[in-house]
Amino acid sequence: MKMEDFVLVSVDDHLVEPPDMFKHHIPAKYRDLAPKVIQRADGTDAWVFEGQEATNVGLNAVAGRPPDEYGAEPTKFAEIREGCYDVHERVRDMNANGVAASLNFPSYPQFCGQYFARAQDKDLGLAVLRAYNDWHVDEWCGAYPGRFIPQALPPIWDPQLMAAEVHRMAGKGCSAVTFSENPEKVGYPSLHNEHWDPFWRACSDTGTIVNLHIGSSSSVVITSLDAPVDTMITLQPINIVQAAADLVWSPVLRKFPDLLLALSEGGIGWIPYFLERIDRVYTMHRAWTKQDFGDKLPSEVFLERIVTCFIVDSFGLRSRDALNLDMVTWECDYPHSDSTWPLAPESLAPHLDGMPDAEINKITHENALRLYQFDMFGKIPREQLTVGALRAQAGDVDLGFRSSERLKKTGTDTVTVLDLAAKLPTIN
Repeated sequence: MKMEDFVLVSVDDHLVEPPDMFKHHIPAKYRDLAPKVIQRADGTDAWVFEGQEATNVGLNAVAGRPPDEYGAEPTKFAEIREGCYDVHERVRDMNANGVAASLNFPSYPQFCGQYFARAQDKDLGLAVLRAYNDWHVDEWCGAYPGRFIPQALPPIWDPQLMAAEVHRMAGKGCSAVTFSENPEKVGYPSLHNEHWDPFWRACSDTGTIVNLHIGSSSSVVITSLDAPVDTMITLQPINIVQAAADLVWSPVLRKFPDLLLALSEGGIGWIPYFLERIDRVYTMHRAWTKQDFGDKLPSEVFLERIVTCFIVDSFGLRSRDALNLDMVTWECDYPHSDSTWPLAPESLAPHLDGMPDAEINKITHENALRLYQFDMFGKIPREQLTVGALRAQAGDVDLGFRSSERLKKTGTDTVTVLDLAAKLPTIN
């Protein structure tokens, strides 16, 4: 298959919430108490809610910035690409990247709404969280039907409220919810605890996928205090193996046989050995650990129930015979520092070279559309969603670097995909 004929659906991108997001969705009695954007003394922007400040750190929105300016410092809206927070510009950036549809994770509320969960007034916290979800579905996703897979935040402080919100959002056509890879690290019971059963049951009953994104435990991998940041960046995706082990050995997958979970931004190259290892542990130790998977092996349960996601993973794709190809999905990670934007097709194509078209279609879009119950082609014809068709609409999208120091694009001419692709060997 030619690269121009790919249909790309990303199951992991991110948005930077715009300052006016609560304007139309917060109940009148809470309007003055809703989160607001302030500018701090150092010029950076922050959200404030009940006196708590939350910023968007630099690595959350580096699309279009020179790599030597990446960093974890707080940002301001004026420094980041408009496609991070403006849905109209986001679609233009998606077109330039040849991406047909995208599932977007939150930024300032954190991956499972911890910012709202810390509200002293829990009724206010719930009102704000529901307003966030309504904005996300009605305004962000609703602005361009067929281009955004909706996803809900859960009121993580109360499993019954979580179940109710899953059902409410399912009624709005939302079949995904984000949750923590390790809720114990954010102050709640672990994945092994029946505390979460109402939530799991609601997700199972509605066919809602639970997305466990790396970093959703509000912690990063620190091997030693003087280790360089490269160590953390290397280990963070692979660290999702801990959540995978928790899920396999917890009662969750066996107690709720229709529940699906996704390991967002976790990669796939580590999975073949993980499957081999859990089966060996089961065979060698089940007599005394009392684990019981009936007539299946742990690896079979994992392959049937866990959605796997990758950005660029050459080894994982070469090892796809050890995976369930019906559960493998692709992600772009815009606008984070691991993102392949705006050259996602060029970055992916070499690893799909020689693969049968049927397998390419599964990985690039068919699995995502089926698993997330997203009727993209019911909204937009397929021929309008290929890499080539989308890029044909994006000739005027400037992809040149935006420097945080100069606050201007380098050069005076528009930088196009062709310009960047010519430099791919040096920047990818």
